[in-house]
Amino acid sequence: MRPKKAGNRALPPRMVKRERTLKSGKIWIGYYYNGRDDQGNRKEIPLGSDLDEARVEWARLERQTQPKLMRLMGAVFDRYEREIIPTKSPRTQHDNRAEMKQLRKAFDQAPIDAITPQVVAQYRDARTAKTRGNREIALLSHVWNIAREWGLTEKENPCTRVRRNKEKVRDYYAGEQVWAAVYQTAPPELRDAMDLAYLTGQRPADTIKMATTDIAGGYLLVGQNKTDKRLRICLRDGEAATGLGVFLEGLMERRALAGIRTSTLITNATGLRMSAAMLRNRWDEAREAAAKAAEEKGDGPLAGQIRQFQFRDIRPKAATEIEDLGHASKLLGHTKEAITQRVYRRLGEVVAPTK
Repeated sequence: MRPKKAGNRALPPRMVKRERTLKSGKIWIGYYYNGRDDQGNRKEIPLGSDLDEARVEWARLERQTQPKLMRLMGAVFDRYEREIIPTKSPRTQHDNRAEMKQLRKAFDQAPIDAITPQVVAQYRDARTAKTRGNREIALLSHVWNIAREWGLTEKENPCTRVRRNKEKVRDYYAGEQVWAAVYQTAPPELRDAMDLAYLTGQRPADTIKMATTDIAGGYLLVGQNKTDKRLRICLRDGEAATGLGVFLEGLMERRALAGIRTSTLITNATGLRMSAAMLRNRWDEAREAAAKAAEEKGDGPLAGQIRQFQFRDIRPKAATEIEDLGHASKLLGHTKEAITQRVYRRLGEVVAPTK
């Protein structure tokens, strides 16, 4: 018998693996038994696309004792990445794939029924990145629940009763001095991005994707990538324009004078839309220039505060500076005010003194 190809060497005798690229670009994998028909001619008998089930069928054809069906987490992860992750938002897909890489290092070769709460707790304690570890365990929990729906295990989810690492909520607040320092050193397109992020209270990714086509009927229409939440932010308050409305009117005038025709609102002087990488580069440069300027004036504490300022801190700055909690929660797209209060309100409650 000829030696097996590299991709088939780990398979039992006379079992072969076939791969095909579908029109969608996905890779299809199927397993076959290299058998014979009634006339003695070679015939490949389909065993299915699941390796564990293919091994059981192979054993039947070989008239051998059927192996115990053992599901490895690697195969479960493969199916989850293939069928579930693509249905999520782009940002969540990106995060899940990064989390999956860490989970595979620990669980890829583990049988699904061998994972216990103790094993998950050991994984939690071994992770040095505690917050990321929490996110990875949350993903593992969802993978497990989906695996139960698929009929791959009947065991209780081992992540359910495992404690998570304590997380410290980021409490940085960008005051007026910090904001003004970075704003003054920022190029025009970064200033526009800062203003738009502050006035809308949206995440960086949602801010830079806003376009003129999202302006309709006196509203700026927002579709949040992370949660699919839909918002209509008012551009007018009765007869007068809101702050956002005034900003967009000025932005549209400047775009017209510069001859910018692209629909994306945040662009550079030539009309090139602002990508996440462009935003990050301009932000880092403006922030460092502002910090150095503060140092040259002998204001070290201000320079330190400036270097802590991240573009994502603009969203909680907006939530903090809106007096009404309900209004802030709706603008951010939260379903519960408690999330806005606990995570995004970065200053204490205003109270009167004793006298």
